Amino acid sequence: MTLNQFNAPDGAHLAFRDEGQGRPVLCLAGLTRNATDFDFVAPHLAGVRLIRPDYRGRGASQWTGAETYTVAQEAQDVLALLDHLGLAQAAIIGTSRGGLIAMVLAATAKDRLSGIFLNDVGPVIERRGLDKIADYVGRNPAARTLDDLVARLPVTMAGFANVPESRWRAFAERLYLETPKGLAIRYDYELRTAFLKSFEGPPADLWPLFDACAGLPLGLVRGENSDLLSTQTVAEMRRRRPDMIFANVPDRAHVPFLDEPQALAALHDWLGKLR
Repeated sequence: MTLNQFNAPDGAHLAFRDEGQGRPVLCLAGLTRNATDFDFVAPHLAGVRLIRPDYRGRGASQWTGAETYTVAQEAQDVLALLDHLGLAQAAIIGTSRGGLIAMVLAATAKDRLSGIFLNDVGPVIERRGLDKIADYVGRNPAARTLDDLVARLPVTMAGFANVPESRWRAFAERLYLETPKGLAIRYDYELRTAFLKSFEGPPADLWPLFDACAGLPLGLVRGENSDLLSTQTVAEMRRRRPDMIFANVPDRAHVPFLDEPQALAALHDWLGKLR
């Protein structure tokens, strides 16, 4: 897969992958992840142009410092990428952080979107899930080798079941680099500072961002055991958007890999509704 780069308006060098032909679909990863997070679902999305950016500070993109690792900045970087590619519109598949970026864009640049598909994220983010993220973000894992980590993942990834060892290994290889000193994260350690700062003060009301998705084809996948997206939040999302495509994925927590049968069925249904 070819790795491309472009310069954001502030000069940051940002990486992205661009493959396939058809309707443009932006794949926006989770907080600490990168474009490879969609490697598992990509083979199942024929007939679309998959565009997968690495956020600044992640993957192959430039590290630009904690003050720039915000949802608002990342949303602007997405628009800059669309401009760079000469695309008037694109649909978004947003995993966790990527879904928040998608909702911000629905509220601020809706004319650039043709649809939104959310992977285990909504306008209410459960504190229990955030606390779990705060435990690991910006820190190298205790496991010293990929073999060691793969052996631990079935236990440490609570809420996941029936995941073959080959998938855990592929997952681990995309998140960590094996070095003589142990496993290292593939993103800027300052992301921890940015993450913790973003949750200072009272929680923001994100329901207006969700409501801004009105009129756009909308889909949602939830891991049945998710600690970040509650069933109560999903119920309210579905009440506000009765037409929202929804799938609950068994044996998954935060976040589904997106190549589960339930997730794929929802994705294909959503893709069929894009204008």
